[in-house]
Amino acid sequence: QVHLVESGGGLVQAGGSLRLSCAAPGRTSSTYAMGYFRQAPGKEREFVAGISWSGDNTAYADSVEGRFTISRDSGKNTVYLQMNSLKPEDTAVYYCTADPDFVVYVALTTTPLPKFWGQGTQVTVSS
Repeated sequence: QVHLVESGGGLVQAGGSLRLSCAAPGRTSSTYAMGYFRQAPGKEREFVAGISWSGDNTAYADSVEGRFTISRDSGKNTVYLQMNSLKPEDTAVYYCTADPDFVVYVALTTTPLPKFWGQGTQVTVSS
């Protein structure tokens, strides 16, 4: 079992920035790929970004490419999602996730959802 602890959500104006953090204590989680999904009210859950356990590989949804950056500090077992140039349509609950296999963040239509999920953190972007 992997326990994910999220922080960093909040309210920001359009064009602003926020950074989400997700800590995954434990030796096992250091070898897991991690990433974020989000869900806005009335909409389906969608993939945002993912990063391999080594940090060498990343993946992004088209809607956030060039604005969001995912990174990880392996020594702290923590993943960060830097969100810049935020738009009102980025408003959602953001969920940190972890999985042994990075492919769940790449082959989105053919693989199951990540195995482990955080409690979610609210991001609200005002216009």
